[in-house]
Amino acid sequence: MLPSTAGGNDVSQHRESVLMRCTKGALFALAFCAAALAQEQPSTRAYEPQSGQAGKDVVWVPTPQITVDVMLELAKVGPKDFVMDLGSGDGRLVITAAKRGARGMGVEYNPDLVELSRRNAEKEGVAGRARFVKADLFETDFSQATVITLFLLTDLNVKLRPKLLALKPGTRIVANTFNMGDWLPDDSVELGYNAGCNSAWCTALLWIVPARVEGTWAIAQGEVSFKQRYQKLTGALYTEGTTYPLAGSVRGEEIRFTANGREYTGRLNGTKLELRP
Repeated sequence: MLPSTAGGNDVSQHRESVLMRCTKGALFALAFCAAALAQEQPSTRAYEPQSGQAGKDVVWVPTPQITVDVMLELAKVGPKDFVMDLGSGDGRLVITAAKRGARGMGVEYNPDLVELSRRNAEKEGVAGRARFVKADLFETDFSQATVITLFLLTDLNVKLRPKLLALKPGTRIVANTFNMGDWLPDDSVELGYNAGCNSAWCTALLWIVPARVEGTWAIAQGEVSFKQRYQKLTGALYTEGTTYPLAGSVRGEEIRFTANGREYTGRLNGTKLELRP
């Protein structure tokens, strides 16, 4: 008789079953380890911000480069300026200012955008003049800036307005598209498709921080009294025994008004108002 093979088959099947379980277990372990390693390894993919992505105060939308150029031109940014961009995004405005010879600092809450800005400044060769910090723009000291740039919503501009008005007279503030409420701009430029701006964000608005001149001042011609609302002046000129109503404006420290059909210009020199008829 031939020997029975039933027992041998059972052993073989058992070995196959064990081998399959071990193989599946090994594959699962490898997959688990690979996933864990992938999570531990830092991503080598460069950060790319997306227009419309959420931010702390506003969504991020890049300012068109042509608008950046017009904003800086409107503010007459040059080598003597220190430009601060509040909400600096990818850094393009500060970097462009640095290319004009100015020093600049971008204030941005998103750390990924801060790092991207630093890389962009290095790539453009202006890292020595363009600095970027992670900070809350509402808690930032920007009193040393000669130019402030903004691309924020109107309600945020209005929230910043008291700090902006307290800056040194003559400080230039330039914004993309959104205004300052009832503080009207001193100048503006609106670009269009013909000018090469094919975006909704094609308006540059300029404010120049006015000196605070409200009050009554003795002058060579007699006396002048100002009421001031931002850069707009009303009041009265008293000269040669007669009072004349006046209307005018103050641009930085420069004062200009009309009274009795005559135009007067001058400036505040410390505690003295000097007028030139």
